[in-house]
Parts: sequence; structure tokens; C-alpha cells
Amino acid sequence: GPWPAADWPALASAAVAAALAETPYAELAEAPMAVEIAVRLSDDAEVHGLNRQYRGKDKATNILSFPMLAPDMLVSLANSDDGEVLLGDLVLAAETVQREAAAKAWSVPDYVGHLVVHGTLHLLGYDHETGEWEAEQMEALERAACARLHLPDPYEDQD
Repeated sequence: GPWPAADWPALASAAVAAALAETPYAELAEAPMAVEIAVRLSDDAEVHGLNRQYRGKDKATNILSFPMLAPDMLVSLANSDDGEVLLGDLVLAAETVQREAAAKAWSVPDYVGHLVVHGTLHLLGYDHETGEWEAEQMEALERAACARLHLPDPYEDQD
């Protein structure tokens, strides 16, 4: 897709690690099994179709998260003897991401870092749409993870 040049694998790995570090699931980063999150850099057309199909929303969005595990299963992962665990998939839409990054005056890689943090938290069971307390909790984790990555506060404009 129409993505600028960047070290996307390193950026995604760092963002996932920063998100994990802020949660009770931080030990997954050091787990004996491979803990994976698939990150797909796509375009608005694909994300629009996925958003319509899986969320019933007929529009593109910046990132979609597809968890592979129920949140209650995450607690026992550290004791798992599986060789590999897929936490889920993240799919990003290039045109929406680039437009939103420009509106925030962020670089595209920095904005993607924030979105991967955001998506990872969704894969870990965090949600900002179920209530005000949950949204505040998730935003606090995002702020802390972005600070770890030396990114701006993603919610500074909303305060």
C-alpha cells in the first residue's frame, strides 16, 4: 500500500512492547513461548471492507484489532506450554492514518506507533467504548506507553 519508507517491523515491535509493559501482561514479553501480534499495513479500501464486515460500520478507520484470545485466557498464558500464542491481528489503513497524522502534526511512523499501542491494548481486552472509566483507563495506558516510546501525548488536544 501507499506507506512511506520506515522500519515498520521495529516500530511495531517497540510499540507492542511498550503497550505490554504498561499492563499486568508485561511478563508476556519474556514468556518462554512466542507471543505474536500480526500487524498489516493496508489501505482504506481493505479496512473499510473489514470494518463493514466485522463491525457493521460502513467506513474506513485508522486501525482495526482482531483479538484471537478472550481476555480471561490472557491470565493463564504465562503458564502455557504452547510454543506459540497469537494474540491477534492489527490492520492499519494508509490513507486514514496519513490524513490523521497530518491533522495532528505527527509523523506517520509516530502516529502508527501510537495506533499499534492502541490496538495492542484492544487485543489485551481494554476498551474505550464501554464506559467513561474504561476509556480513561485505556487512555492512561496509551499515554504511558507513548511516553516510553518518546511520542507526544496522543490525547493532549482533548484535555
